Amino acid sequence: MNIVENLNKITKNMAGYPARLIAVTKTHPVEVLQEAYDAGCKTFGENKVQDMVAKWEVLPKDVEWHMIGHLQTNKVKPIAPFVSLIHSVDSFKLLLEINKQAAKAKRVIDCLLQIHIAQEETKFGFSQQEAEAALHSEALAGLKNIRIVGLMGMASNTDDLIQVRLEFRGLKQFFERMKATVPVSERCELKELSMGMSSDYETALQEGSTLVRVGSAIFGAREYA
Repeated sequence: MNIVENLNKITKNMAGYPARLIAVTKTHPVEVLQEAYDAGCKTFGENKVQDMVAKWEVLPKDVEWHMIGHLQTNKVKPIAPFVSLIHSVDSFKLLLEINKQAAKAKRVIDCLLQIHIAQEETKFGFSQQEAEAALHSEALAGLKNIRIVGLMGMASNTDDLIQVRLEFRGLKQFFERMKATVPVSERCELKELSMGMSSDYETALQEGSTLVRVGSAIFGAREYA
């Protein structure tokens, strides 16, 4: 597995799109991450809090850490001092806890609202109606230590890229509608759309993603489950 070659290939595929690469490092050891870092990759995504904290402690401090996995309210505190962006905010309750822990850490934490776009019921996320209500809620204005900067979606786990494309397209349309109707404020400025993983990131780029979350296409198969 040649990480440098893989990164170069993905960077080439992303050329011409206004998007950033999030290297998904879950299950991979620090040595592998260091290799990606040395190749110029400075933005890493993790789906488990304990793994993110352990890697943050030993890797260079200019790494930008993104939480991309399901986040429980009782797991926010350890990452609040350093996390750059939380992609997976799937409830207003979680947003309240992030705000609470960010205040303790004397920070403002950027967040994306995760929208449920897949067919699987097991996927997390707001419905479009719930997200729209949250973005327009008066309660949001009172959260001084978070900033909603966009939306995230995970497509259905299927080989049918037509279905995946339609799911991404629907999220992009909702994103544009929210950008047009939600006033820009200190608490909310919708700029980022996080869509696409190793199997479908090129489709996501074509449908307007600004953040792609790519793991196995860079690092190979997971080290453990």
